[in-house]
Amino acid sequence: MAAVKVSDFDYHLPPHLIAQFPLPDRSASRLMTVDRKTGRIGHARFADLTGLLRRGDLLVLNDTRVIPARLRARRSDTGGRVEILLLEEDRDGSWIALWKSSGRPREGMGFELGEGRIAGRIADVCPGGRVKIQFDAPVPVPDILAELGETPLPPYIRRRGGRLSEMDRERYQTVYARNPGAVAAPTAGLHFTRKMLDSLDAAGIAKCWVTLHVGPGTFMPVRSEDVEDHEMESERYRVSPETAAAIAECRRRGGRVVAVGTTVVRTLETAADDAGGVKACEGRTSLFIHPPCRFRVVDALVTNFHLPRSTLLMLVCAFAGMDLVKKAYAEAVAAGYRFYSYGDAMLIC
Repeated sequence: MAAVKVSDFDYHLPPHLIAQFPLPDRSASRLMTVDRKTGRIGHARFADLTGLLRRGDLLVLNDTRVIPARLRARRSDTGGRVEILLLEEDRDGSWIALWKSSGRPREGMGFELGEGRIAGRIADVCPGGRVKIQFDAPVPVPDILAELGETPLPPYIRRRGGRLSEMDRERYQTVYARNPGAVAAPTAGLHFTRKMLDSLDAAGIAKCWVTLHVGPGTFMPVRSEDVEDHEMESERYRVSPETAAAIAECRRRGGRVVAVGTTVVRTLETAADDAGGVKACEGRTSLFIHPPCRFRVVDALVTNFHLPRSTLLMLVCAFAGMDLVKKAYAEAVAAGYRFYSYGDAMLIC
C-alpha cells in the first residue's frame, strides 16, 4: 500500500470562512451530517442534534477546562517583552512552558509579571522548544493565572492589539468544563448549551465524560511528508470507571458510542481493548490516528472543520474515508460554513 502523504490532506479555504467570533447562541451553529454508508451529506443546525441521535446512544464528552495559560511578562535584565504559555506543572513544582521573546531563552533568565509584583526565572531549557519556569513568589500559580493569565486562543483567531475580551474567556470553554489543565478547548463541545444537555437527557440519550488535557501538540504542523513519520506529543488523559461502565452498558443495549471531538476519539481508542471494550485508566497518550485505521470503540463523531494538513483532519479522514471527507469539506466551503474553533460542526455516523 502506498504511503499516505501530508499533501493528501490539503484543501483550499477562503480566509473569510475562518470564524473569528462565536455566534451569540452556541447551538445556532450549522451542523453538516455525513452518512458513511451511503455517502449522503445533509445540512441542519446544531440544536437539531438531539433529533439526529437515537434513544440509547451514548455521548462521550471531554470535560477538560482551559486554563488562562498565556502570560505577558518582561525580562528582568532588559525589560524586553516575553510571552509565556504554561503547559503543565512538573513534579518539582516548576512549569513546562513555551517561551517567546526577541532573544533565545537561557537558564537563569529572569522575568517579571504584574508590574514587578511577581518574579520568576527559567530553571532549565528543554528539548522541543520548551523551558521550565520557576516562580519566585509564594503566590499559588492558579492565583497568578486568575489575575494575569489570558485564554490562549489559536493564532488564526485575531484580536485587535492581541488582547482578549471576557467573552473569549467564557466562550472558548465548554459549558461542562470542570477539570483544569488544557491550553486549547475541545472545540466540538463548544456548541452545547445547558438546555441542549437537558434535552438529550429527556430524549433518552445518555452522557459520560473523559478528560484529555489538550496541549499544543494536537495542533503542531506535520512536518514530515510521509504521515507515518510524524510523532504526536503526549497529552494527559483519564477514563473513569463510571465511563468504562457506561460504554459497556451502551454496547449491551445496542446503542452507538458518539464521540464529541477528536480528543474523545483518541482517549477512547487509547483505552480500548481488541473486543471494543474500554477500561478505566489514566496516563499519557501519544496516539496518532490517520488512514488506514480500524476504530474499536467509536461509532459516530461530532467534530468541527479542521485545518488543512492537520492531525485532526487526518483522524476525521481515517474515520469517514478520505474521499467522503474531501467531498464534505468542498461542500462546506461552497455553502459558506464557518471553519475552525469558533466555526460550525459536522456529525459523522
